[in-house]
Amino acid sequence: MLNYTEYGDTAADHPTLLIVHGLYGSGRNWGVIAKRLSDNRRVVTVDMRNHGSSPHHASHSYPDMAQDIAQVIEHLGGPVDICGHSMGGKAVMLLALTRPELLRRVIVADIAPVTYGRTQQMFIDAMRSVDLAHIERRSDAEAQLAKAGVERALQSFFTQSLDVPDKRWRLNLDALEAEMPKIIGWPEDVSGQFDGPTLFLSGGASDYVRAEHRGLIKELFPQARFAKIPGAGHWLHAEKPREFEATLRIFLNTERTDTPS
Repeated sequence: MLNYTEYGDTAADHPTLLIVHGLYGSGRNWGVIAKRLSDNRRVVTVDMRNHGSSPHHASHSYPDMAQDIAQVIEHLGGPVDICGHSMGGKAVMLLALTRPELLRRVIVADIAPVTYGRTQQMFIDAMRSVDLAHIERRSDAEAQLAKAGVERALQSFFTQSLDVPDKRWRLNLDALEAEMPKIIGWPEDVSGQFDGPTLFLSGGASDYVRAEHRGLIKELFPQARFAKIPGAGHWLHAEKPREFEATLRIFLNTERTDTPS
């Protein structure tokens, strides 16, 4: 089963919130937001397969990832509220469409149920370029990532998945590289709908969720609402954490589903 971390009180009045990170991330990336949101609910962050402390597999398909999340929810006792970012958002969407009984409210952060043309291979190349044998601290790796052309914010993000004492990445880079077409894609044989409240929350400066995607989103998620965080890019939760947290609270803690469009 996936590695996970719990925050807050299991006896809280509100349902458990499960947070699912994106590509090259881990549950620890969401620790600050999870702690803040755990003031009135249990919050659980997971490490997806081939990330963090979760098992490594040759496959990294969305059906496999959705099944991994379902196993965690069944272990915790569902249904739960759920938030998924980017790759995690796609896995959450597929789970919602195939196992809707496990979920109450769904937040999809800056991703649509479509295939994207852009690859993330350049980041695998950058991480592989780091000379792990001579790393004594995370800042050493960040300096090497900077030389490889990785922007400052992502340097810190990536090195949260670096095991400095053992001089290794906590990412299965080989599997992620081999499965990249599936990661940037979307399963072609998806059917069904999720009729529960769903929020597609995007960065105002991001182009991952476009106007032309809304028709398809509405077909799959009839109750979908759309909101943007001004000034945020694709990593909206890291760039605007307070605004991201506030938007989640509004959506999760009220009975209304008419969140801003």
